[in-house]
Amino acid sequence: MDPMDIVGKSKEDASLPKATMTKIIKEMLPPDVRVARDAQDLLIECCVEFINLVSSESNDVCNKEDKRTIAPEHVLKALQVLGFGEYIEEVYAAYEQHKYETMDTQRSVKWNSGAQMTEEEAAAEQQRMFAEARARMNGGVPVPQPEQHPETNQRSPQS
Repeated sequence: MDPMDIVGKSKEDASLPKATMTKIIKEMLPPDVRVARDAQDLLIECCVEFINLVSSESNDVCNKEDKRTIAPEHVLKALQVLGFGEYIEEVYAAYEQHKYETMDTQRSVKWNSGAQMTEEEAAAEQQRMFAEARARMNGGVPVPQPEQHPETNQRSPQS
């Protein structure tokens, strides 16, 4: 593989985190088995090459369908084309599990961020923060602001 064939990046830029990969390698082996550092580096390089291969084939599948975004279906089709069809079921199950876990996390983030304060409390907090910022900009001297009518949230005209 040419060092510059990864979309404008050198081969050294396209890597996987060594610590994470080492942990994965060790988890897959019995505890009494050790792996030489050279062997770990070779396994990591193989993983990078595999990802490049599947990405490239996924892109080809995507282009054949006149799509501009690689979808999970394109990756699964690429695995089939490359002769890794026996892994598709397991890969799809991992994808579904990831989707489920991600959806769960997104729901909790939305729920937590929405449950912290009401709209009125958020508006009041925002006004307080604006007042603090104005005071800091004016050397610590608070700047009086026009009153706001809560029912319309509009400022009253200044006299």
